[in-house]
Amino acid sequence: MSGRPRKHSLTLRGHRTSVSLEDAFWDAFREIAAEKGKPVNALAAEIDEARGMDMGLASAIRLYVLRHYRP
Repeated sequence: MSGRPRKHSLTLRGHRTSVSLEDAFWDAFREIAAEKGKPVNALAAEIDEARGMDMGLASAIRLYVLRHYRP
């Protein structure tokens, strides 16, 4: 498992974007999406809609994962 961020492509509301996260965050994000019965792209789109414009998508996903495991 790499500690360096790894870039993955996502499709958010029909638009492609890429997000760089560490492997541990990608793994946890996929697990959360599976628990919720949602595709990763759908969960990422929800997070994207809820985040403020002062925060990047990668940071928003990291915080989402952290809040999920540390309520």
